[in-house]
Amino acid sequence: MKILGIQVLRGPNIWSINRKKLIQMRLDLEELEQRPTNLIPGFKEGLEKLIPSLYSHRCSKGEPGGFLSRVEEGTWMGHVIEHIALETQTLAGMDTGFGRTRQTKTDGIYNVVFSYLEEKVGVFAAESAVRIAEALIEGKAYDLDADIQQMKELRESERLGPSTGSIVDEAISRNIPWIRLNKSSLVQLGYGKNQVRFRATMTERTSSIAVDIAGDKDETKRLLGDAAIPVAKGVTVTTIDDVYSALKSVGFPLVFKPLDGNHGKGATINVKTESEAIAAFHYAKQYSRRIIVERFISGHDFRVLVIDHKMVAAALRVPAHIRGDGKNTIQYLIDQENADPRRGYGHENVLTEITVDRDTEDLLDKKGYTLETVPAKGEIVYLKSTANLSTGGTSIDVTDQVHPQNVFNCERISRIVGLDICGIDIMAENLTEPLTENGGVILEVNAAPGFRMHLAPSEGLPRNVAAPVIDMLYPPGKSARIPIIAVTGTNGKTTTTRLIAHIVKNNGSRVGFTTSDGIYVQNTLLMKGDTTGPFSAEFILKDPTVEVAVLETARGGILRSGLGFNSCDIGVVTNIQEDHLGLADIHNLDDLTRVKSVVIGAVKRNGWAVLNADNKHCLKIAESADCNVAYFSMDEKNPVIKEHCKKGGIAAIYENGYVTIKKGDWKIRVEKVTHIPLTFNGSVEFMIQNVLAATLTTFLWGYKTEDIRTSLETFIPSAAHTPGRMNTFKFKEFTVLVDFAHNPDGFNGIRAYLATIPATMHVGIISGTGDRRNEDIIETARIAAHMFDKVYICQEKYLRGRSQQELIDLLLIGLREVKPDLPIVINNDGEDCLREVMANAIPGSYVTILSDTIHNAIEKVTNYLDQELEKK
Repeated sequence: MKILGIQVLRGPNIWSINRKKLIQMRLDLEELEQRPTNLIPGFKEGLEKLIPSLYSHRCSKGEPGGFLSRVEEGTWMGHVIEHIALETQTLAGMDTGFGRTRQTKTDGIYNVVFSYLEEKVGVFAAESAVRIAEALIEGKAYDLDADIQQMKELRESERLGPSTGSIVDEAISRNIPWIRLNKSSLVQLGYGKNQVRFRATMTERTSSIAVDIAGDKDETKRLLGDAAIPVAKGVTVTTIDDVYSALKSVGFPLVFKPLDGNHGKGATINVKTESEAIAAFHYAKQYSRRIIVERFISGHDFRVLVIDHKMVAAALRVPAHIRGDGKNTIQYLIDQENADPRRGYGHENVLTEITVDRDTEDLLDKKGYTLETVPAKGEIVYLKSTANLSTGGTSIDVTDQVHPQNVFNCERISRIVGLDICGIDIMAENLTEPLTENGGVILEVNAAPGFRMHLAPSEGLPRNVAAPVIDMLYPPGKSARIPIIAVTGTNGKTTTTRLIAHIVKNNGSRVGFTTSDGIYVQNTLLMKGDTTGPFSAEFILKDPTVEVAVLETARGGILRSGLGFNSCDIGVVTNIQEDHLGLADIHNLDDLTRVKSVVIGAVKRNGWAVLNADNKHCLKIAESADCNVAYFSMDEKNPVIKEHCKKGGIAAIYENGYVTIKKGDWKIRVEKVTHIPLTFNGSVEFMIQNVLAATLTTFLWGYKTEDIRTSLETFIPSAAHTPGRMNTFKFKEFTVLVDFAHNPDGFNGIRAYLATIPATMHVGIISGTGDRRNEDIIETARIAAHMFDKVYICQEKYLRGRSQQELIDLLLIGLREVKPDLPIVINNDGEDCLREVMANAIPGSYVTILSDTIHNAIEKVTNYLDQELEKK
């Protein structure tokens, strides 16, 4: 077997609209195409022995053991690999179960598709599944445990932490979109102007001054003490001499901790001797220049969580420990404790594995113990000086036991320090009594407190502490989203996108839009290039100034990574024509329709699909649309339009020279096409179609027809507004048209326009594109022969795996088939070719440059025009 490629899908895709996170592996079975599993000796037995949990996979039989029955009866290896990839992820703690395996139109090559939770783990699972299958086929042993451990490590290195993850999960449950902004914990919730950001449990509302105060434990104690909050007696030291002074002023027992430390790092508790104090000082010095020395308060370690100045949870934290049985060593008991299924690697489970470190050894040494000591039955031996969950501690929920006076003081503390989310560490016998009565004290106040102890306590009621964070960031009435209009189709996407964006902008909204020539906010080009994929969509959605997003969405990005957004308000399909066929398993128009329909599948249920009623493939998309549908058509008598409007539907039609909105039996004429510059006085039919699509889309969004009309009248086709789309340059003696039409349908649109243009000679510059089918390249040449009196072939670029001569020969076949005597010039130097055409253009001629044949054609033709003007 050979892996031909692995793609990571991150948004709605051709396999599933709802399951956005999928791995798509293109797999060549090679000789195994002729060997289903029932023809491989011992394969089923080896698979069952290596991964016995596969028995739970029901597969198409719909019952436990169903998949293994399929293996016994005989199934293809791609199907097996799909199930292995899913199960190994589950064994590594990432339970996921969606899969599809489909044969392509190339024998022996399959698309193996399965879900993932963590991207790198998904890719590893794909590769691992192939290795496992190959080992089983060859009858070799395989170390599955090593792969599962590596998956766990990959997950821990990539996944969001439990606190960040809980906030994201809560956002998802409320249909709030999110984007991870870096490899750690910086996350954006919402889109555009309605976004908010947070990092771990610090939000954009978190005061930097408050974080600074909380990070300075000495300053925190002073502020709280001044506010009559009980705090531990202590001093700050930086030198050994300071330590000796502290021993006298504070007295034993003591706690040493770094002034700006966290997670208990560098802390030593219950220091009772001078030598212990010196050792504790040097240990804390590894983490901070200044060290807090406090009186050690006996009692229990509590954490109170306050969000938006309201107490939401409280937990009793217990340091990592073991309980003696009078028989076994401390090391043995640690191993037994780590065998608890609730304990896991990193943050994978409720509890974290206990590790032996300096802190452990110091605590044991103080008791005169080693790891080989056998503690008495029932004796509790603490292994850490702090109760952090990340070091193996446990937590017990005590939220409902906190005395109202303590609740009041904790909420005061959050305001005194100024933190919107804070964790307050308390040492006290209990929280059921006021601290002022039981001698409890506030140890410290933490910015960015961990949530895990509250989300999944080892005892007591779990608390959804992420919910109040989302309540704070998105109070009732505040939206997390911005309007998204997605435009797809074969031809007309860019112009329709730009026209919609123009109408939106003219109606007072700051619009961000993506096109095949760049990313724009308002009319400012921010990134140049073909920006019609998910990265470009995300670029716009991450921009905090954008109020409305209009996103051109091409097939390539959908196939490569899925959509760059989870849902949209309006999806537009301009048309579906032959283009890019033969690429990425898209062999015919039904395949292409399936790809384009992903955009409509992502439309919200109360949103709109805007579809071309003159295109049968768009009508096919309408049949499965799970949203409102509106049509546009060049023919008001189109049966689909008539039936749709008869039922009270909305459409945009071209009738009697007008762009008209039809609602039921009513007609609302928006504008005469001769008054819309983009239609070239009504002579360019495909531009009228683009106008219809944009007019209908903006009408559905709620814009008034008079405001749409004004925008249609002010959208001027030009190199600035519509680069590469019907850009006309009028020279003194001749005219040049630059258009990026590159497929038969686009060529036919230009042909219809040129038929209305009188000229002494029509001259065309054309080229082929190497990754198109032969028949498509030949067909564009046939259409060119009908259009032009003379043709220049300039095959300077877009070879894409073919030779220049191969493409030229295909073009010549189409040209000569229609006009055997057509004058043809071959010049593969773009600059020289354009120079030759301009120099030989006769008065009254019309030169058309198609398919982006000449690199930077618009700029070069503009330079020629500037030179002509300068001569005047």
